Amino acid sequence: MRYTIVVNARAGTVLEAGADAFVARLKAAFANHGCGTEIRLVPPREIDDALSLAISDRHAMPVLAGGDGTINGALPVLIQADRPIGILPMGTVNVLGRDLGISGTLEQQIAALCRGEPVEMDVGRVNDRLFHSLSGMGFFSLMAREREYARRRFPFSRSAAFSVAATRSILFTRPVTLDIKVGTDHSIVEADAVLVTVNRFEGADWRRPRLDDGIFEVHVLNAGGLYSRSKAALSVVSGRWRDSHNLTSFTGDAVTLMRRDKRRGHITFDGEVERKVGPLSYGLLPKALRVISARPAQA
Repeated sequence: MRYTIVVNARAGTVLEAGADAFVARLKAAFANHGCGTEIRLVPPREIDDALSLAISDRHAMPVLAGGDGTINGALPVLIQADRPIGILPMGTVNVLGRDLGISGTLEQQIAALCRGEPVEMDVGRVNDRLFHSLSGMGFFSLMAREREYARRRFPFSRSAAFSVAATRSILFTRPVTLDIKVGTDHSIVEADAVLVTVNRFEGADWRRPRLDDGIFEVHVLNAGGLYSRSKAALSVVSGRWRDSHNLTSFTGDAVTLMRRDKRRGHITFDGEVERKVGPLSYGLLPKALRVISARPAQA
């Protein structure tokens, strides 16, 4: 097997290790599994072109190496591919990588990728914007913005950047009043955060049992001030977030969010933040993406 690996040169793992050291380690890890590699280390603006070329080469398996945001940005290319794509998670949170069973050290990730099998997964769409796992506002969008700022301050310590971002987000989140429609249900809420997930997440490590269940789950953290946000953060870490009294969850295959003040607000898509004006109409693209997974497909 030969792999063509398109690597985001600005990914956290690359920055921490240094480009030359990272490439050498990547080649050695694949070689240990008898696999040849062509590694293309490219800046973010060149990822789509490099990935398209890798997909067009029928003699090698295309792999995208980067964080959740890198994968998000490449979704228009990925969903047009007529073949499965490998993912190597190189970011801070790596939601999709964990869901695919590709986690741990770089060597462990590559071992998992080499033994993986193709699976189909749903993709979410907000108006004309795609996302693979999570979209949120309030605390979640502030967290994404603060994390990006903290990464510039602590470029070689993802854990420090994450801790600083989480603390500042808990302190400075401001509630927003929203119209929420999930299927036929309609409610008006004042929330510190709203998170829309493609399929259900479970447990302390926030993993999805299925990637192709064809539903959204909407989590609303009701406005409750600093104490409430702190408790909610602890419940997420402990895995007891579904028992939080301030958290309400809904499921449906279509979701609409609208700020009551109708102002443009920050929305996060897999950790990438944009300013959007509502209404935000969420729809699903069922089984739109084929990726390599080291976890067995669910029946």
